[in-house]
Formats: sequence, structure tokens, C-alpha cells
Amino acid sequence: MNLNLYQIPQTSSLRAALEKIEQNLHGLILTTNEQGAVVGLATDGDIRRSLLEGVSLDDRIGQCANLNFIWADENASREMLLKQLNKKIRLIPLLDDDKKLKGVVSDNYLPTQQEVPVYARARAPARISFSGGGSDLTHFFINTAGAVINSTIAIYSHATLRLRSDQRIIVHSSDLNDTLHADNLSDALTKEGHFGLILAVLKVVEPDHGFELYLDSDFPMKSGLGGSAVVSAVILGCFNQFRRDRWDLHELAELAFQAERLYLGIAGGWQDQYASVFGGFNFMEFNMEQNIVHPLRIHPDVLLELEENLVLCDSNLEHDSGNIHVHQEKQMQQAEVNQKVKESVELTYEMRNHLLRGRLSQFGRDLDKAWHLKRKFSDMISDPQLDEIYDIAMAHGALGGKLLGAGGGGFFLFYVPAIHKLDLVAVLHNNGRVTRQFRFEEGGLRAWTVREENNKTG
Repeated sequence: MNLNLYQIPQTSSLRAALEKIEQNLHGLILTTNEQGAVVGLATDGDIRRSLLEGVSLDDRIGQCANLNFIWADENASREMLLKQLNKKIRLIPLLDDDKKLKGVVSDNYLPTQQEVPVYARARAPARISFSGGGSDLTHFFINTAGAVINSTIAIYSHATLRLRSDQRIIVHSSDLNDTLHADNLSDALTKEGHFGLILAVLKVVEPDHGFELYLDSDFPMKSGLGGSAVVSAVILGCFNQFRRDRWDLHELAELAFQAERLYLGIAGGWQDQYASVFGGFNFMEFNMEQNIVHPLRIHPDVLLELEENLVLCDSNLEHDSGNIHVHQEKQMQQAEVNQKVKESVELTYEMRNHLLRGRLSQFGRDLDKAWHLKRKFSDMISDPQLDEIYDIAMAHGALGGKLLGAGGGGFFLFYVPAIHKLDLVAVLHNNGRVTRQFRFEEGGLRAWTVREENNKTG
């Protein structure tokens, strides 16, 4: 837009003003002082009236201008401009702090807002698993269908992604208490250290631009809450915000699986990725043809009661799920162990039915059955320390429980009726075990973008 067509020095002639009005096609002209500031507005009607009153075409346009005219700040909101235009105002000059012309808008010219820098954010929930763990391993359901029950909880991983104008990559992880710097993606993928999972996800995404990535989680690493899948999900969620053809939920879960299981080479099942991405309380079935996520329609009162009767207890022991799954895979080659996994799947269907009918005491007792079956999958799943914690819980009111994740450490989940819950929590605390309150989370991975200008720090 040629702004010179809309303004003229107030000392110029009416003739010159009319020439510019003829060119700008808006029927008016803005007058400026010696400093270039807009001081008045004259319409073609104002000029005609002046001519009828005896003013000549060679007189100054300034004497025809209205000094009390409508204008707007150059940063005025679109909403305010629309309201002004809706009042039948033909043209609104946009002025800066010095009252110099920076733009004009009219009823047929209001440009769309220019795109501004944005950053992507994502949040994904951790999960607790109730039954069927081990049957979501590919080497099991290649011949026999697997099934698990899990739910996401309101404990999250968080990510923020800002694109850069160069190829540099910077990853800040509060979970690792470390920062990775790389000149580009190729350089990043050569880095050694504890950023392996993050780099595996980047290898899946293959970003063609530099970026800064910020990661933090509400839970400790190696907790049995499916943390690696949750971190993978939030990274993928952020990058997905910048894609035209966005990945759907199944694709996001599959990409997270690809990063951890194939590229990073960590053994494990499929349920964690689906749980974190889809969210909610789910019954999942696994076979070679496809994985199916069935949301469970559990009555809200039953969910509230279940939530109140569950105790999440930190064993204070870390576990290596990959090594446990490798050992478990070898053990499953034994017919006896493979049969125990099949029994666990059958129990999972039974526990699903208890939940849907609100039979929580039976569900709690089946947790105990599920734990004793799981302990037989591998001798790495439990040890005397873990057995002691479990025995203490069962002796003080718990109907059942299990270690979350692959086993070997992390969090225990216990089902305990309300009348015994406080006693159990007190006993666990006295034994140096920290318990944690939580609530179920209905949603899964959530990602969104934010304009950087809306969150300026200064």
C-alpha cells in the first residue's frame, strides 16, 4: 500500500489534495504538519463545501481539514477496528506514537493478521496398569491374543518446543538434569549419554529445522508408570503441531513404540504408548493384525470409589524394565511360563467384567491373583525387599496389589477398602515408604500452540 496517496502536507493546495483523493479512491485525504505527523482529515465533501464558500483550488488544504477525526493506534485490536468500521466509517488511519501514518484500514480493506512466532506445548499422562502385563509383548501375541487393563492418571510429562531460524538443536531436560547442544540433527544423533530416548524420538521425527525443546515430568524416572512412553508422547505431540498432515492417535502411539523399541532397542510391550496417547480407562487387546483400544464405560461412582481405594506406594527401588522384559521373553519360551501369561489374560477379562459391574472387592482380590501370576513370569520381577512391602500391605487391609510396569522396583499399587486405608498408609510411612494420592485422567496426549508474544517475559 502506498501511504503517500493518503496524506499530504497541510500547506499543499486543494488542487493537489483532490488529485490524491482521485488516486486513492477513498474520498478523503489526511493532512500532515512539518514533522510529518497527521493533524487533520479532509473529505471530498469538505473540499466542495469550502469551494462553494469562496475558497479557491490554490488555497491551503489545511483550512478545510477536520482536526477532530477518528484514528487508531497502529497496534489496535482487530475487534476494535471492526467495531469502528461497523459504524460506517470509511477509512481509519493507523498512527504511531508520533502520530505518523503507519497504515490505513477501510470497510473493504482490513488485512488478515500476519503470522507471528509460536511455540508448541504438550502434556501427556502417566498410566497405572492393573492386569495383563506381559501379554502386550509382540513375541507373546504373535500366536495368542493379549489383553491388558490400564488407566491414565493425573501425573504428567510436559514439553515445550520452539523453532529456531538456524539448524541448532538444544534440549533441556529437568528429568535428566542436563542439557544437550548440537549443531544440527546429524550432530545430535551422534551424541552419547543419557539422552538416548529423546534422540530416538528425534530420529523418528526427522525435523528439518533447528529447535529448543524443554522437558520435565511430575514423576521420577524408572517408576513403573510408563514414563519413557509418556516422554516420547509429549515430544511427538509438540512436533505434530507443526505438521500439515498431523499424525493421528494410532500413528503417534506407533511412532513412540518405534522410537523406544526399535531405534533405542529397549525391550517392552505396547500398552504404555497407547495408554499415554489415548488416555482414559481402557481395556486393550493385542494381536498381530491390529491393536484395539476399548474405552471402559465404568459408572462414575464406581470410578470414584476405586480411586479412593487405591494406594500408590513408592518402593524406593529403581528398575530396568528393558532387562526384565528381555529375561521375561526368554522365560516365555518355557511352556509353563507361557501358560501363566495366558492365565493372566483370562484374569484380565474377568477383572474387566468386575469393573463394569462395580464389583470392586472382587477386582481387588483379582489384583492379588494377577500379582502372583506375574511373579512367575521372571525371577527378576520381585525380590525379598519387594515381597516384604507387599506382605506388609496385605497384612494391614489391602485385598491385593501389584508392582507397576515390568517389575523389579518402582511403584506398588494396592487396593484397600476405605476403612483400612489410613492404617495402611500410616504403616507404609513408618516403614519408610512414601505413598501418593492421584486421580484418574480421562484425557491422553494434549498438544497446542501459543503465540510467543502472549507470554513475553519482559
